[in-house]
Amino acid sequence: MTARSSPRTASTRRAYDDVVACLPVTIPYRRYSINGAHWWIGRALRELVKRAGLRPKDIDGLSISSFTIGPDTSIGLTQHFGLSPRWLDHVPLGGASAIVALRRAARAVQAGDAELIACVAGDTNHVDSFRKTLANFSRFAQDAVLPYGGGGANASFALIAKNYMNTHGARREDFGKLCVAQRDNALSFPHALMKTPLTLDAYMAARPIADPIHLYDCVMPCAGAEAFLVCRADTARALGESGVRVLATIERHNAYPQDPVQIRGGWAMDVDELWAMAGVTPRDVDFMETYDDYPVISMMQFEDLGFCRKGEGPDFVRAHRFTNDGDFPHNTCGGQLSVGQAGAAGGYLGLVEAVRQLTRTALGTQVPEAEIGLVSGFGMINYDRGLSSCAAVLARAP
Repeated sequence: MTARSSPRTASTRRAYDDVVACLPVTIPYRRYSINGAHWWIGRALRELVKRAGLRPKDIDGLSISSFTIGPDTSIGLTQHFGLSPRWLDHVPLGGASAIVALRRAARAVQAGDAELIACVAGDTNHVDSFRKTLANFSRFAQDAVLPYGGGGANASFALIAKNYMNTHGARREDFGKLCVAQRDNALSFPHALMKTPLTLDAYMAARPIADPIHLYDCVMPCAGAEAFLVCRADTARALGESGVRVLATIERHNAYPQDPVQIRGGWAMDVDELWAMAGVTPRDVDFMETYDDYPVISMMQFEDLGFCRKGEGPDFVRAHRFTNDGDFPHNTCGGQLSVGQAGAAGGYLGLVEAVRQLTRTALGTQVPEAEIGLVSGFGMINYDRGLSSCAAVLARAP
């Protein structure tokens, strides 16, 4: 029997009409914590419910992201927290978790599968948590990195950063400019763990970690939690909350596997769809929140999301000011490089901050007249690339 295949027809994605993200929540980070991930996630969920004036049983959808709740997953947390949701998700995608959670939750609300979906990410950080997480992060890490003495992500991103520098002429000073600007943004953000001003000279003189990665290129592991609510716009108004509209999203995994070392992410595959669906262009964006586990990845996102051409990231950085009062506000709360990386909550940090900026509720410096923001996610590094890329264009509700 010969298999018959039908030709693929072009389809138009349905817009996220009448769906909003609202109620941004941050549980203040700690460098180390004796509390488990369940405690951090529970604190975020309690704060979300309290601020909305809801009862726990009103939350009929739940999405959880965490590296340290094992052996539990989201289903176990329903009993821990006394919930009985009719829609449940577990998103173990690290830095891509928030946008993927937003995408799925928005479609569930549109379909009527749930009315109020709490999207929550949280992790603890005991003294030995980070080492254990790295040792058990993935089979790739166990087989291809650790046996050769690679210290987790630092060695992998050193490979990626060096290759990018050799290919496109980036300099450490270019990465340093992003780090210095983010530290400036963090100085007004109350939850940032790193509040000492950073100069370019201090960045350049910092001790090496894995050439060309130095100290201030690396995020600091910590404990914390982030959350937001996804619902219909009229539901948000009934709760007295301002929501942000979801103009467009994209998601891609294992993009460009033929590249010997990662030089681009999945954003480049879907960037045209992102802007076409959003109905705006990069020129319309008032601020950008990139996933910044290392500054080289932020530079890739500038390129792959259409703010400059491939290879022009270094020139783009040299030509712009990335502080909240600059011409290209970037990682407006300081990003993970200055706030800290609370495990999977690090993937939520930019989206939660974007909701605050667009609803005029920024905890730190407010970007003036922000109407449109871009949030991008990146996650799940193996030994030579990150596997998950995503992005969302958000807009202030009228």
